Amino acid sequence: MKIGILTGGGDVPGLNPCIKAAVYHAIDDGHEMVGIRCGWAGLLHFDTNDTDTYTENIIPLTKVNTRTIDRTGGTYLHTSRTNPAKVKPDEVPNFLKSSFQLLGNEKTIDCTKHILHVLAHQKIDALITIGGDDTLSYAVRLHKEGFPIACIPKTMDNDVNGTDYCIGFSTAVTRSVEFIHALRTPTGSHERIAVVELFGRYSGETSLIAAYLAGVDRAIISEVDFDMDKLVKMLVDDRNQNPSKYAIMTISEGAKPIGGQMILTGEADAYGHKKLGGIGDFVAKEIEGRSGVRTVYQQLAYLMRSGAPDALDLMVSTSYGYLATGLIIKKEYGRMVSLRDGKYTTVSANIITEGRKRVDVNELYDVVQYRPKVVHLLGKPMFLY
Repeated sequence: MKIGILTGGGDVPGLNPCIKAAVYHAIDDGHEMVGIRCGWAGLLHFDTNDTDTYTENIIPLTKVNTRTIDRTGGTYLHTSRTNPAKVKPDEVPNFLKSSFQLLGNEKTIDCTKHILHVLAHQKIDALITIGGDDTLSYAVRLHKEGFPIACIPKTMDNDVNGTDYCIGFSTAVTRSVEFIHALRTPTGSHERIAVVELFGRYSGETSLIAAYLAGVDRAIISEVDFDMDKLVKMLVDDRNQNPSKYAIMTISEGAKPIGGQMILTGEADAYGHKKLGGIGDFVAKEIEGRSGVRTVYQQLAYLMRSGAPDALDLMVSTSYGYLATGLIIKKEYGRMVSLRDGKYTTVSANIITEGRKRVDVNELYDVVQYRPKVVHLLGKPMFLY
C-alpha cells in the first residue's frame, strides 16, 4: 500500500515521534509512506498538471529522513489551518479558479473533488491524519466520500471528542506549571497579582489542570462565566493573606465574564474560528482599576506548545502512530486511535463530529470559589477528565 500522512492545525510537541512511529511501522510491514506538507493545504495546492508542485507538497518518508525527528518539537511535515471544504475565493489556487466557483449565496468553495483527484493521481491508498477536531472533521468528510482514513487526536486543549488524551496536552501542562512557578519570583518581589492566560477556546482543561498542579489561588475556565467583582475581591484577599504579599491566577483564552463575550480578533479561519487572546490582559486591567493593586499579565500562548515533548507525550504519540498505521494495514478504516480508561483503543471517527469534550464542572471545579475541586478521585482518568 501507499499510505499518506499529514498534520493539521496548531503544532504541538509529539507530532514528530508520531510521524516516525507511523513511518517505521508501515515500512517494516512492506508498505510505502508519503508525507503531505502543510496539512490539507498540501493536497489543495497540488497541481497534477504541474510537476513543480509535486515535491513542494508531497514528500517520500523513509527511515532515513525520519530517523531523528522524534527528538524535536513541532512537525516535520509543517502545518496549516486549511479546510478544503470551505476555501475562500481568494485562497483558491490559481490553477483551480476556473473549475471551482461560488454557488448561490455561499461564501466559500468546496474543493473536495480536487482533493480526491490528487489522492487518486498519486495512487495514495489511505491517509493518516493527525489533528484536532477541525482537521479530523475533514478526514471524516473524506471517509464519508469513501476514502480510507485513520485519525490521531492532537490538541493542547485535550478536547477531541472520543478520547481521554490528545497528543500535546501533557507537555502544554508541564510547560504551564513551570512558567507559573517561575512567575512567582517577579510577582512576589513586587507584591502583585499575576494573571496567566493559557490556550483553551471551549475547553478549560489546561487552565484547570495547570492551576491544580501549580497550586494557584484562582482558576477561570472556558466553561464557567465569571463575576469580575467577585474575582477581584478574592484575588486581593488572597494577596493580603499571603505572607509574601502576592496572588496568582490562571485563565483560559476562551473565558468570559458574566454577560460578556470572548475576546476575538481578525477574520475567521477556514473552520470559522477568529483569533482568541486578550482576556487575561482585560482581567489584569480590571484588577488594577478596581483595586489599585498592580498586576503581572503573562500570555503563555505559543510557549505552551514549544520545544520537544515530555515523556508522556513521547510515549502516547509513538503509540498512536504505530496504532494508526496498524489500522490502515488491517484495513480498519474510519477509526480514530484513542485512550480510554487508561487503555489504548480505537473508536469510530464519526464521534469526532458528534460533540465537544468539556471539563466536568460538577466533578472538577468549584464554581463559587473559582478553583479546581476534585470531588471523586477514585476511578478518574489520569488527567481527571
